[in-house]
Amino acid sequence: MNRWLTRLLVVVVGCCGLTPALAEEPILIKFSHVVAVDTPKGKAAEKFRDLAAAYTQNRVKVELYPNSQLYKDKEELEALQMGAVQMLAPSLAKFGPLGAKEFELFDLPFIFKDYAALHTVTQGPVGAGLLQRLANKGITGLAYWDNGFKQMSANTPLRNPEDFQGLKMRIQSSKVLDAQMRAMGAMPQTMAFSEVYQALQTGVVDGTENPPSNFYTQKMHEVQKYLTLSNHGYLGYAVIVNKPFWDGLPTDIRAQLEKAMAEATLFANQIAKQENEQALEAVKASGKTELITLTAEQQQAWQQKMQAVHGQMEARIGKELIAAVYQATGFNPRQP
Repeated sequence: MNRWLTRLLVVVVGCCGLTPALAEEPILIKFSHVVAVDTPKGKAAEKFRDLAAAYTQNRVKVELYPNSQLYKDKEELEALQMGAVQMLAPSLAKFGPLGAKEFELFDLPFIFKDYAALHTVTQGPVGAGLLQRLANKGITGLAYWDNGFKQMSANTPLRNPEDFQGLKMRIQSSKVLDAQMRAMGAMPQTMAFSEVYQALQTGVVDGTENPPSNFYTQKMHEVQKYLTLSNHGYLGYAVIVNKPFWDGLPTDIRAQLEKAMAEATLFANQIAKQENEQALEAVKASGKTELITLTAEQQQAWQQKMQAVHGQMEARIGKELIAAVYQATGFNPRQP
């Protein structure tokens, strides 16, 4: 009787496709980030989740935690290093406080003329070399994801450098961004992204800088009267994983996840420009924030004020690294 039941169980299991491999618990990747779901990063994270499940045949499960549900800006990198989460996509400014100050080159104002210039760095040897430098921090860098070029917002119109005088401007924790705001005469205020809306609403800070997608999805247009289309800086992300976790994955799983990440990266970068253009239209349509377009002379005045930051940051970021970016992009903002 027992032998008959055993044979019956084998037949049922086989017919139902319940093999031991499929019965195993999937590998869990907790992917935490601080922005909204309907931003370029939020959508790219969802794309990676779906591709990871498809390519690994559900052997990997990616759980997404957007909008600082698990950790705020200052907490997430420590959580990754401790293994509390396995994957993040922090903005590139976050690596300076971690000790990887070279990443702050992406914060330098007016260092990239456009996306084509940017991608010669993020998709070339300079960007790859930077990601490799994270290994001694217990981190593996997988990819760069665009968000977009930043605009300045405030409750007073920002057209000329003197308009910044005395304004309290929120920044990420970055020595470069601190120097940028001081070069314009503003008082930089470091603050977690999740706290910015309330700080703008209550007047704790007067303004901030953001790509349009962040500005709109965080509803900052409700509490900022003006948005200057300055394109003065870039905001992007590095997708990173806990290195011991990544190294411990089966080789085939890691290859499938790398494939998923490559496709998610293409998707992220393709939609970033489109999402920002749509966000600008939505801000304009809301009627709550006035969009300011700088004249050529005003744009030049901004650049002249900010270009000194490049020289000030050579000792921090690396003179040779900054020069390598100039060479890769064919553009040196410090030259007339």
